[in-house]
Amino acid sequence: MKLQNKRIAILATDGFEKSELFDPLKALKEQGATVEIISIKEGNIKSWDDKNWGETIKVDKLAKNANPSDYSALILPGGVINPDLLRVNEDALSFIRNFFSQRKPVAAICHAPWLLISAKVIENRTVTSYFSIKDDLINAGARWKNQEVVVDSGLITSRDPQDLPAFINKIIEEVAEGKYEKEVLKA
Repeated sequence: MKLQNKRIAILATDGFEKSELFDPLKALKEQGATVEIISIKEGNIKSWDDKNWGETIKVDKLAKNANPSDYSALILPGGVINPDLLRVNEDALSFIRNFFSQRKPVAAICHAPWLLISAKVIENRTVTSYFSIKDDLINAGARWKNQEVVVDSGLITSRDPQDLPAFINKIIEEVAEGKYEKEVLKA
């Protein structure tokens, strides 16, 4: 198990793309990681599955009460509704910014890179995303590539649910390496 003793946060709220949260959650747990669901609301959050509301998941902590120092990495699932709600919430944006300031791996898929724009951490980064937000990312100062997974100094991005296998493998690889945590300790 490559991720034993690793804690990973998944930041989401209602409207997250079902597979973009549940598939990484399952794979990370299978690799021995402890995974916590962080949100801006208590209780359960609802997924979006195809063209309808889907499965729910229990929230472990609110973003305003979660400490990024407690985690090895952050995952941002997409969907359209989820990142649109999170990107206007200062607690969520602050939580994201802290992972970048601590140089920890952050993984964003589909529309989730919108959050990186709003958190002001995307400039001069090479990323990918769902094609419809390509211009948003470029206008925010990112370099956009049409690839299934793009990694830029611990920032992992993918386009859509079809890219989940490559996205998940890259998350596991980056968190297992832990090099970004080690770089912080040297500073």
